[in-house]
Amino acid sequence: MTDPSNEQTTAAAAAGQPEAAGVQTEDRHASLWSDAWGEMRRNPLFWICIGLIAVFVTMAAFPTLFTRVDPAYCDLKMARQVPQAGHPFGLDLQGCDVYARTIHGARASIMVGVFATLATTTLGILIGTISAYAGGWVDTLLSRIGEIFFAIPILLGGIVILYSLPTPDRQPLVLQVLKVVMAIAVLGWPSLARIMRSSVLQVKPNEYVQAARALGASPWRVITSHILPNALAPIIVVATINLGQYIALEATLSFLGIGLRPPAFSWGQAISQASGLGYIVNTPHMLLFPSLFLSLTVLSFIMLGEVVRDALDPKLR
Repeated sequence: MTDPSNEQTTAAAAAGQPEAAGVQTEDRHASLWSDAWGEMRRNPLFWICIGLIAVFVTMAAFPTLFTRVDPAYCDLKMARQVPQAGHPFGLDLQGCDVYARTIHGARASIMVGVFATLATTTLGILIGTISAYAGGWVDTLLSRIGEIFFAIPILLGGIVILYSLPTPDRQPLVLQVLKVVMAIAVLGWPSLARIMRSSVLQVKPNEYVQAARALGASPWRVITSHILPNALAPIIVVATINLGQYIALEATLSFLGIGLRPPAFSWGQAISQASGLGYIVNTPHMLLFPSLFLSLTVLSFIMLGEVVRDALDPKLR
C-alpha cells in the first residue's frame, strides 16, 4: 500500500518549482553566515579591529574632525621641532605639522586599499566563476592567463607599470589613486581567481545546484542564486586580508617615489621623507607616527580577515 505522504512528496518534486532547490541553498547560506556572525561577535579581537578600522575610515573621510591645521602649511623656522603644544607629533623637515599630514594621509592610503580590493575581488570572482562553471577550453585558457600574471611579482610589476605611465606635476589625488589601483588590479586578481575557481568547483556538484539546472534554471540564476552565495566565503576572507596588504603596498610604492606624489598626502610619502640619513636618529617623531598609523591600519584589516576566516571555517573552531 502506497503512503499518501510519499506520493505528495514525489508529486511536489515532479512539479519542479525552482524555489524548491533554492530553499536548501538559502537555509544553508543563512546558517553559515548566522553562525559566523555569532562566532565573530563573541570574539573581543573582532570588536577591537572594527573599532580601529572605524576610526581610520572616519579619519580618511572627515579629517577636519581630527585637526584644523592645513597639512600644506609649512614654516621653515619651525623645521624638525619635537612634539610640543599645538604640534603633538612635531614638525618635519620643512616645518609642516606631522600630525596634520598623518591625519590627511589616511585618505589616500585607505582609498588605494579599498579600491584595489574592490577591483581585484571583482575580477577574481568574475574570472574564477566563469572558468569553473564553463570548464573545458575556457577554463584552460583563463587558467593559463592567470598563471602568466601570477608569475609576475606584484611589487616589481607595479613599479614597471607606474614608471611607464605619465605623471604630470600636481596631478589630482583621484588620478594618482586610480593609477596605483590599476597597477595593483592588473597583477592582483589571479590569486583571487584561483581561490574562487576552487570554491565554485566545490559547490558546483552539490545536489541543490544540479536540481536547479535540471529544473531549467538559467546559468545566470544558478550562479547568482545557488553557487555564489555558497562560494564567496573564502574570497571575503582573502579580500579582507588583501586590503591591509594593498595599503602597505601603496606605502612601499610611495616610499620608492613612484606611488602617490604631492600634492597628495600619504603615509608612504611621510615615511620616505623621514627615512633619510640621520633623520631617524635626530628626528624620530617624523618616522614614528606615520609608521604607527600605517602599521595599526594594516594590522587591523589583516587581523579582521583572520577572525572572519576562523568564523567561516568550522574546522578551525
